[in-house]
Amino acid sequence: MAKQPAATIQSLIDVQENPFVLIDREYRIVAANRAYHEAYGVEDRELLGHHCYEVSHHLESPCHLHGEDCPHQQVFNTGETHEVLHIHYDHGGQAEKVRILGHSIPGPEGEPLLGESIHRLATPRDEAACGNRMIGYSPVFLRAVEQLSRAADSQASILIEGESGVGKELAAQFVHARSPRREAEFVSVDCTTLTESLFEAELFGHEAGAFTGCIGRKAGLVERADGGTLFLDEIGELPLNLQTKLLRLLESGEFRRVGGREMLRVNVRVVAATNRRLLERVQGGDFRQDLFYRLACITVRIPPLRQRREDIPALADTLLNQVCLDNGRRCYLSRDALECLGRYDFPGNVRELRNVLQRAVTMSRDGAIGREDLNLCPDLPRENAAAARGAQQALPLREMEARHIAGLLDQHRGHRRRVAEDLGISERTLYRKLKEYGLS
Repeated sequence: MAKQPAATIQSLIDVQENPFVLIDREYRIVAANRAYHEAYGVEDRELLGHHCYEVSHHLESPCHLHGEDCPHQQVFNTGETHEVLHIHYDHGGQAEKVRILGHSIPGPEGEPLLGESIHRLATPRDEAACGNRMIGYSPVFLRAVEQLSRAADSQASILIEGESGVGKELAAQFVHARSPRREAEFVSVDCTTLTESLFEAELFGHEAGAFTGCIGRKAGLVERADGGTLFLDEIGELPLNLQTKLLRLLESGEFRRVGGREMLRVNVRVVAATNRRLLERVQGGDFRQDLFYRLACITVRIPPLRQRREDIPALADTLLNQVCLDNGRRCYLSRDALECLGRYDFPGNVRELRNVLQRAVTMSRDGAIGREDLNLCPDLPRENAAAARGAQQALPLREMEARHIAGLLDQHRGHRRRVAEDLGISERTLYRKLKEYGLS
């Protein structure tokens, strides 16, 4: 393997557009490019010589020991390029979704190094722009996020498929926030709530006197979305005659207001969503084939919650914090409640999970949410529910705190820094409590 001067190696990685790091066999970071420093706001002294799993994952051991697909292991063992989806943590401790392409690069002395090109799928700023975060760590969910990220840069129409309650509108907002149209409006239209006459008037607007009771001119939702994104929710419910009018807009960008003569033009990017298999509706004659292919240039399916159960603890934690903030209460989930949530199928998906937590917070007397408060698990006999609640209330304060910390450790997979942040204490204080309760 040919030797490369250190200066040449640095020049080689500095021309990379994406954040890029070089890592040795001992998991130590030996170089990082300018894009990495700019993206993560860190200096060489905070990177060089530090283990990659400490910097990127906030772990005390390599990520493959925690059940993750590790590019380090694959590249050094096989010498072949390896691509993975990961959760990384930025300098401020915020989680972000990334795609990593790892490959072997000869070091200054000819020794093999791991070169990692990092493609950021969703940064904390992106997720904040959506109002809610795209929360999930499971491979099936990360693949959907990667597809949405790649689609966001294009101007193509996107069809988002998924069961009711999986977060299709949130996914559409995610696409808009990452697209070149993010400075313009994101306009949402629920196709299930508008009649034929209302749909046309709301979508295209109307002129004065266009129909009985119409007083003045009104711009439609299409005009509001000009330059931005038009989100058509549950597009599969749109009647055939309205599908024709929508197709005309998609093909030419032209439309007329109801009662108007002037032909208007807009530049919108359409993202549609459906909880149905539209192709089956096309085959059944209920949906226009030409409209389907206009909408489904890129198709992304959001997985149901039962297919990504490992995401439930993180989702439940975030949703519970939101519910508690809305209700002015402080509640937490016991370990048996988390286990109960993990076993439930959630036919209503994330929307149902939020409703379950809303009900539990409302009904909880002392802030400790047990599985009987969730009203989900049939394996807890009703006659034992009151006894279980009484036993939970009778726990000593120390034992309640120990159980809460243990539950957070399970939820965050042993990441002590994140547990400390949730508890609002320092890592040193958390370490002392772990030792005190025998949880280390």
